Amino acid sequence: MNLLSEAFVTRIGQMLLAVLAGALLFAGPAHAQSTHIQPKLVAESVVPAPGGTTTIALTMAPDKTWHGYWVNGGDAGFGLSVEWNASDGVTVAPFRYPVPDALVLFGMMNHVYEHPYALLAEVQVDKSVAPGTDLALSGVAHWLACTDKVCVPEKAVISVALKAGDGKVTSAERTRFDGWRALLPQPLDLHGTWERRGDTVRFAIPLPASTAIDAPHLFVETQDLVDYAAPQRFSRNGDRIIVETRTKGQKAGPVAALLKLGGGRGLSVKLEPGSVPAAGETIAGTASGIDMELFWTALGGAILGGLILNLMPCVFPILSLKALSLARAGGDARTAKVEALAYTAGAIVTALLLGGVLLALRAAGEQVGWAFQLQHPVSVLALLILALAVTLNLLGAYELPSFGGGQALAGKSGAAGGFWTGALAAFVATPCSGPLLGAALGATLVLPAWAALPIFGGLGLGLALPFLAIGFVPALRKRLPKPGPWMDRFRKWMALPMGLTALALAWLLWRQIGSGSQLIWPVVAVAMALVLFTHYGAIQRGDRRSWLLIAAGLLFVTSLAGTVSEFARAERTTGTAGSTFSPAALAEARAAGKSVFVYFTADWCLSCKANEAGAIDREVVQTAFEKAGVVTLVGDWTNGDPVITRTLAEHGRNSVPLYLWYTPGAAQPEILPQILTPSMLAEKVGD
Repeated sequence: MNLLSEAFVTRIGQMLLAVLAGALLFAGPAHAQSTHIQPKLVAESVVPAPGGTTTIALTMAPDKTWHGYWVNGGDAGFGLSVEWNASDGVTVAPFRYPVPDALVLFGMMNHVYEHPYALLAEVQVDKSVAPGTDLALSGVAHWLACTDKVCVPEKAVISVALKAGDGKVTSAERTRFDGWRALLPQPLDLHGTWERRGDTVRFAIPLPASTAIDAPHLFVETQDLVDYAAPQRFSRNGDRIIVETRTKGQKAGPVAALLKLGGGRGLSVKLEPGSVPAAGETIAGTASGIDMELFWTALGGAILGGLILNLMPCVFPILSLKALSLARAGGDARTAKVEALAYTAGAIVTALLLGGVLLALRAAGEQVGWAFQLQHPVSVLALLILALAVTLNLLGAYELPSFGGGQALAGKSGAAGGFWTGALAAFVATPCSGPLLGAALGATLVLPAWAALPIFGGLGLGLALPFLAIGFVPALRKRLPKPGPWMDRFRKWMALPMGLTALALAWLLWRQIGSGSQLIWPVVAVAMALVLFTHYGAIQRGDRRSWLLIAAGLLFVTSLAGTVSEFARAERTTGTAGSTFSPAALAEARAAGKSVFVYFTADWCLSCKANEAGAIDREVVQTAFEKAGVVTLVGDWTNGDPVITRTLAEHGRNSVPLYLWYTPGAAQPEILPQILTPSMLAEKVGD
C-alpha cells in the first residue's frame, strides 16, 4: 500500500465514483416522487405570441445536504438533460445555467448548486401557429443528485401549459424571471485565447482592469482539457486576465468556459487557440490576504466622497438641521465638541448599519446595491413621516427634544440631538454617489466584509467632517453668528427645504406605487398627533383636548397599518416602467453598429435628476443624439432591479448614477464622469 502515491489513490477514487454513478444510471432512475431534487417547469408567459419567444425556467430545489450539477459537473458529476415532447411549431433552445460553486470532495472537483437554482431556456413559437392553439410543453428530465457520500441519478416528467396568444407577461412573473436572469453569466463580447505548454494550459480572457474581481474561478465547460481539481493561478496583463492550471486530455479547437468573478457574478467566455501573454501581477483574492492598495484607495475615496457629498443636491434638504444645530451651539466650546462628536457618531453608525445590511443581503444572494432602502415604499413612507415631523417642528408647531431650540445646549439632550441629526443626514444623504464615491463603494464588492465595512464608515466620517471641524477648531467656531432672536426666524426659514423634502418623498412614493391616495390619512394623523403632542399634559389634567390626542393616535396607528400593507403589496407588483435597458436591447443596438448611451438612474437620486435636467435632456444634446443616431437606454433602479444591480456590479459599481458610452466596434464601454455637461455629451457624438 505504501507504494501507491497520493495522486494514484485520488485517481482510483475518481474512477470508482464515476463508475458508481454510471452503474446507478443504467440500473434505473429513481421514481419522481422520491427525488432528492424537486423540479418544476414554469413559463414567463403562458400565452406566447406566434412569431415570438417566451422564457421557461426549470427550477431545481435540492433537499438539505444534496446538490445538483452545472452543465459540466466536473470530475464525477454531469449536468441535466431533457427529452422534449413539444407541439408543432415550438422549438426549445438549450438551457442556460446560473453561476455554479466549486466543491472539492475526496480530491475531486465538482461544479455544483447546493441551493435552489433555475435553468432558463427560450421557447420559440413559429409565426404560422394560429392564436388559441394549445402548445403544451412536456419532457423527461434526467439529472444527478449527490451528497458528500452518495450519488443518485434521477428523472421526472416536467410540463407547462402554454397557449398561443398575445405574449402578455404579468409584473410578478417578470420580476421573478428577472431575478433568475440576474444569476446567469453575462456573455463576453470578445473571444479570448488559450494554449497548452507542457503540462500547463493557459487562458487569456479580455476583461477591463476596472472590472471588480473577488476570488475568481474558471469553470471550463469543454471536456478533456483541464484537471478540474488542480490549483488555478490568476494574474493580469493589461486588459486581460491570465489563468494558468494543469492540463488533462488532448482537446483542441474552440473552448467554452465560465469565469466566476465573485458575488454570484460570472461571464460566459469563448476561447480560440492562440498565443497567451505572459502572466502579470497576481490578482487579489487568489492568494492570501487582500489588496491593501485597493483598501486604502477605497477608504480615502469614501472619506473624500462623503465630504464632497455635502455639496451635492442629495444633502441640501438636511443642511437646515446642521445649520440650526451649529447656531444652537453658539460659541460654547464644550457644547460644540459634544454635538460635533455626537453628530459624527450618528453619521458613521448609520453608514455602518446600512453597509452591514447591504453586505448581509448580498451574502444571502440578494441582488442589491447602495441606497437599497429607498427602493422600498415602506422605507420611503418612514422617511416621509420623519420629514413631515421635522418640518412641523421647525415651524414651531410642537417641540421635540432632539431638534427643539428651548432645551439645554449641553448634556444628554445636546448629544442626542447631534447623534440623530447625523444619523438622519447619513440616511437621507447617501442614496446618490458623487465624485470618488461610486468607485469607492464599488470596491466593497470585492473586499471581504471586515475590510468593506470601514469603507462605509469612511463615507459617514467624510459626511460629518465639516461639522466635526467646526466643533474642534476654535477659529472656525468664532466665525459663527452669535445666538439671538434671529435664530427663531432662521429656524422657520429652514422649514422650507425640509417641507420640500417631504413633498419630494411624497412624489417618489407616488412614482413607486402609482397612486398617492394611501398617503392622505397617515399624513393627517401625523400632523394632528405632533401638534397635540406639545399638549400631552392635557391628558393628565383631564383637558377636553385629550380626546383629540387619543383620536389622532388611533387614527395614525390604524391608517399606518393599512398603508404599510398597501405599500408592501404595491412593492411586490410594481415594476420598473421607466426602464428601456436590458442586456438584449443593448446587444441589439450594438449589433446595429450604433453608438449607445446607457444611463442608470432612480427617482430618489437627486444628482441623477440634476444630470438629466442639466445635460441629458437638454435640447442641444437630444438633437445631437438624434442626428448621429445614438441609441439611449435608461436603467431605472427606483424600485430595485436585479438585472440592473448585476450590471452595475459588472462595472465596479453598486450605486447610481452610472453613465456608459458604447462606441461602435469597441470591446468595452467608456465610463463617463458622474457630473455631466451638455458639451461633454455633444463631444462624445463627434468622437
